Amino acid sequence: MLGYIIWNVSPEIFSLGFWALRWYSLFFALGFILSHYIMLDIFKRDGRTTEELDKLTFYMISATILGARIGHCFFYEPHYYLSHPIEILQVWNGGLASHGATVGILLALYIFSKKTDGITYLWILDRIVIVVALSGTLIRLGNLMNSEIVGKPTDLPWGFIFVQDTEHFPLVARHPAQLYESISTFLLFLVLWYLYLKTDVKLKLGLLFGIFCTYLFSFRIAYEFLKENQVAFENNLMLNMGQILSIPMVALGIYCIFNSMKKTSGV
Repeated sequence: MLGYIIWNVSPEIFSLGFWALRWYSLFFALGFILSHYIMLDIFKRDGRTTEELDKLTFYMISATILGARIGHCFFYEPHYYLSHPIEILQVWNGGLASHGATVGILLALYIFSKKTDGITYLWILDRIVIVVALSGTLIRLGNLMNSEIVGKPTDLPWGFIFVQDTEHFPLVARHPAQLYESISTFLLFLVLWYLYLKTDVKLKLGLLFGIFCTYLFSFRIAYEFLKENQVAFENNLMLNMGQILSIPMVALGIYCIFNSMKKTSGV
């Protein structure tokens, strides 16, 4: 082993005994707060109202939490949660799936666009993916602070020994897969934000959304090869559940990119 980083961070920032503030909760909330201010700037630039943004925020928070929780329960542990349905509501016990959040957000934004005059589905998708990328950055940092979704063993000098991880043995240096994904999604946020502010890409409906899906889920497929599987049944699969669920999102992204280009060229 060439080197390693000892990662022994407590998931809790502080505790009052009956209540604790966790890093994951802080980053999750911070994602929504920063997203709100960025979307406020976007809505002002595009001549939309703060009332519309308030409605959008409600849709997004509800869809993200419900979608992520239901997605985890039924994508990864359906047999358990169908036998213990009340535990689906126990979000505080952990278990959120980004693919579930994606489905929830797509459905919520479709409803939002239908109930809001002058806003089309692709228009809002192109803008919301900017802040979704930023939120994804913070959520993966939360996973890092929780020492969860760890990578496979590695001899690379930046390997992390996750002392707080009680699920994977032996205690060896592993890929900090959460950090890889956090950095990648932050770069995606910067690219999308730049394209929106400095180019005419926002006029090509579906292009920003297509770039987001193609980039994010292609990297997700790649990073899953470096990560430990989340549930045992994935060990018998050629691709794990995260990769399987990512493939149609990459296809959707490529379709949206080509479709936006065809419309732009008048084809």
